[in-house]
Amino acid sequence: MSWLSRTELLIGPEGLDLLAKAHVLVIGLGGVGSFAAEFIARSGVGEMTIVDGDVVDPSNRNRQLPALATTHGLSKADLMAERLLSINPELKLHVRKDFLSPEAAREILNQPFDYVMDCIDSITPKLTLLETAYQKGDRIISSMGAGGKFDPTQVQVADLFQTKSCTLAYYVRKRLRRLGVQSGIKAVYSTELVRAESLMHTDGSNFKRSAYGTISYLPATFGAVCASVVIRDLLGEPIADYEASQLEARKKEQRKREEFFRLQAKRKARQALKK
Repeated sequence: MSWLSRTELLIGPEGLDLLAKAHVLVIGLGGVGSFAAEFIARSGVGEMTIVDGDVVDPSNRNRQLPALATTHGLSKADLMAERLLSINPELKLHVRKDFLSPEAAREILNQPFDYVMDCIDSITPKLTLLETAYQKGDRIISSMGAGGKFDPTQVQVADLFQTKSCTLAYYVRKRLRRLGVQSGIKAVYSTELVRAESLMHTDGSNFKRSAYGTISYLPATFGAVCASVVIRDLLGEPIADYEASQLEARKKEQRKREEFFRLQAKRKARQALKK
């Protein structure tokens, strides 16, 4: 019996073939990305590129797959590569031990991918990745802030520009608009209000100036939802939350247009009365 026999029962041999032919990029192998990468590998995706320049720190053990008491100081990318190939020895795996500088992001995205998974929690490299992938026309799923939150039932999928109650999403949206990106990026986010008292400031290395406290299952939930979006999209399955957010955006734009024309008509009527 094939290791993917249970998956085949759900998606059929045609679905397995679609996933086997797909190449998925996962950038960031922390609490979100490590779980996302494993779920992608276990789904039967045939080719993956994983990117992370960090090593395991003791503080990672509460939420990251490669973080164990025995792996402190080891490369997250190397540890995840060994794990993914143990799941699927036939996986075509490309490993990059890079911190995602703007230059590295552009170089990595020079090649084609069927899906780009943004699991980065630092704004500058995240923006570069999203803007570059968007301009290329890549399909993207971007993880927003999982820190400072407890409730996995409040995790949702929406267009990035329709997300709510997420500080990271707010800053990413704001800066992407300046780069000419207005919609079309799928995002996983939580509507739960962040627990501000869990914030700590860092030394600013690796483009990261602060971090929130985390609980074991919340980043993993984000990773699972990110992976589910990729798999469903590759298989042509609907993503209801995202489609609903797109519909709401269109309705909002229509209301804005209607209000604009209403004000225009009102202005013209006033001008006609003055004559």
